[in-house]
Amino acid sequence: MQENLNIQMVDLRGQYQAIKHDIDSAISCVIDSTAFVKGPQVSAFAEHLAEHLDVRHVIPVANGTEAIQIALMALGLKPGDEVITPTFTFIATAEVVALLGLTPVVVDVDPDTFNIDIEAIRRAITPRTKAIVPVHLFGQCADMEPLMDIAREHNLFIVEDACQAIDSRYTFSNGTTAKAGCIAHIGCTSFFPSKNLGCYGDGGAIFTNDDRLAEQCRVIANHGMVVRYHHELIGVNSRLDSIQAAVLDVKLQHLDEYTAARQRAAAYYDEHLGDIEELQIPMRSANSTHVFHQYTLRVKNGQRDALRQYLADKAIPSMIYYPIPLHRQKAYLDARYTPDMFPNAETIVDEVLSLPMHTELTEKQLEYICSAIHRFFKN
Repeated sequence: MQENLNIQMVDLRGQYQAIKHDIDSAISCVIDSTAFVKGPQVSAFAEHLAEHLDVRHVIPVANGTEAIQIALMALGLKPGDEVITPTFTFIATAEVVALLGLTPVVVDVDPDTFNIDIEAIRRAITPRTKAIVPVHLFGQCADMEPLMDIAREHNLFIVEDACQAIDSRYTFSNGTTAKAGCIAHIGCTSFFPSKNLGCYGDGGAIFTNDDRLAEQCRVIANHGMVVRYHHELIGVNSRLDSIQAAVLDVKLQHLDEYTAARQRAAAYYDEHLGDIEELQIPMRSANSTHVFHQYTLRVKNGQRDALRQYLADKAIPSMIYYPIPLHRQKAYLDARYTPDMFPNAETIVDEVLSLPMHTELTEKQLEYICSAIHRFFKN
């Protein structure tokens, strides 16, 4: 039975088969045109995504990491300026800060949502702080309203890392809403294949409602060039190629149904795992929808690794995102950091376990996964 179920962490093949005709046709059009770089598919996709997200500008780039780098470059920060970001996240967020000669300052996260801790940000602000990069982790927005209040109070920029939360919607106390990456000064996303909106290679984008910042990002991403061979800024070469844009434009038409499929799978997990005392199912933010890039449990009483091995023995994949917080990564060690500054992250990294989550999960697969977890805790 377990072999026939063929459970994957991410089932890209199954998703492709469902839209194969449209994908193949879109790729074929690019190949026939031979406009592989800056083809019309890139601008068309950017226009369609901007409309979907209700944001003024979408600037396609080569990947999510470069999206964050270009966004920070556009802000005109100076070497030594401090940028606050969470310690519990993928390394790219702090990596680009350090590469630009800025100073990454990592802070603790909320133990329930896993997103950046607002009070930890307040404690970390110094006269050298110039920006905050909140990460909308696992599929829901960080608490953006108090973050924007902090930014206004201290004259800081906010760059949203929305690489895991595209289409998540944040609701402010006055009832207005905005989607992840479209709330602050600049937002960034990745189109890595496993993302909720993923291409068939690398890709990314920058979002903003600020005309000036949008133009800065476009220029920086194009070698700092406004007029051909006239370079006004130090830039980079960061482009989304035409084939990837064509793939993304097809998949964008299905994004709402993909989000709904992930939310249905999450609801099944919630219903069938919520009664296990040793588990904490994903907690939802009061202000954000959850699009479930990952479905991440907390496994209590030191049983995480044993559960993961048990699932592997039953042909059920799982992943640990992320096993080492940034403040303990060799490249980012800082004498200012002590474990007691990050009590939540220090606990979380030993408990988190992500279950299979994608658009093609079947009820039979979900039933098998949940039944196996129940059997583990009954043994």
